[in-house]
Amino acid sequence: MVEIERVQTGIRLEKKLLKVLKGLAELKDLSVGDLLEGIILHAFEGKLPFSPKTLKEIQSLREIYGLKLKAVDSHNLKER
Repeated sequence: MVEIERVQTGIRLEKKLLKVLKGLAELKDLSVGDLLEGIILHAFEGKLPFSPKTLKEIQSLREIYGLKLKAVDSHNLKER
């Protein structure tokens, strides 16, 4: 185990994206923070954070919550 110090943050996320993250965290028995840490650490090393099975689970959650955003949209988001 690696000892770390966590801090509370007030990040804002797109509503449906957060629903998918929460759903995935629940499926994996993780907190949303732990899930995000894993995703970010993988991304920082250029590694894929999800197995093919998890990607299928994510696709199901995207359909359930109506998340249509894709990676290409990330630089074109405008808040209402």
